[in-house]
Amino acid sequence: MTRRTLLAAAAATVSCARDRRPRLNVYNWSTYIDPGMLTRFESERGVRLLYGTYESNEEMLAKVIGGNSGWDVVFPTHSRLAPMARNGLLASLDHARLPALRNLDARFRSPAWDPGLRWGVPYMWNGTGIVYNGAQTPAPQSWAGLWNPNLRGRMTMLDDPEDAIGACLLKLGYPFGSVDERQLQQAKAAAIAQKQLLRAYLNADVRDQLVSGDVIEAQLWSTTAAQAIQGNAKLGFAYPEEGYPLYCDCAAILRESKRYDLAHEFLEFLLRPDVAAANARVAETATANGPAQSMLPRDPVLYPQDAIYRRGIWPTALPSAVQRYRDRLWTEIKSA
Repeated sequence: MTRRTLLAAAAATVSCARDRRPRLNVYNWSTYIDPGMLTRFESERGVRLLYGTYESNEEMLAKVIGGNSGWDVVFPTHSRLAPMARNGLLASLDHARLPALRNLDARFRSPAWDPGLRWGVPYMWNGTGIVYNGAQTPAPQSWAGLWNPNLRGRMTMLDDPEDAIGACLLKLGYPFGSVDERQLQQAKAAAIAQKQLLRAYLNADVRDQLVSGDVIEAQLWSTTAAQAIQGNAKLGFAYPEEGYPLYCDCAAILRESKRYDLAHEFLEFLLRPDVAAANARVAETATANGPAQSMLPRDPVLYPQDAIYRRGIWPTALPSAVQRYRDRLWTEIKSA
């Protein structure tokens, strides 16, 4: 540390010491909120926000698992809520402090993963499907479209074991979250057979290759797919007929928080329709807030029609032994 850095750090410490406003510590996914809304909350409530970001559930969990992270509000994916609650990491929500829960879209008022909304407030959501170049290939109807030998070297799969193995299972007619070893071994074989057709395993990085036309089909999250389609009108997005996974990130209060009341005020603020709409514009994804949706373009990629939505699958947390087994399979697939 240089002398200049040391002096700057000391000045920041003094500044924070002089700021006697109540503080709330919020830990969220990157690029997942409108910075202007953070400033607005601080101004309206006369508080100070310490805001940090992470890139994965695992990164967030590594910070909070010990129960003394210092964070108050986090945004776990829906499948992580129940395990976090079982491990005593989450505080139960007080609905009397959250009257704006009525603003949630009907799909999210009693979700399968948390029917009583005891542990988290649905915030943003997305699904996984297939983005394709309609000028070069017909719209795929099923996951088998990603095994098309005519597209060798111009297809990608997500670099994500849950989504990639899940797609193999669905293609074979098995449950997305199968725990059956025989079915998982068949999924591994399907993935290894597919590898010779793939350009790579890629996440958001494939977006530019789709826009340029270098990649013709890709397994991709609806959020990233919608961004790619904005850059190339020839692109489309399909939710496969066998089903597809859906994910919802939820605002939750950590049990360790000493700012329970203020944390509820922040969740209530996020439930305002105009705030939710502003945050969804920045995140470029779908909001779980019903009135906010009417303030935004009704993109069918982000907001699939009811018949398509009903094919969606909300993955649940797998038993630890099964998760370790699937992680090992993914390592074997990647190294094959």
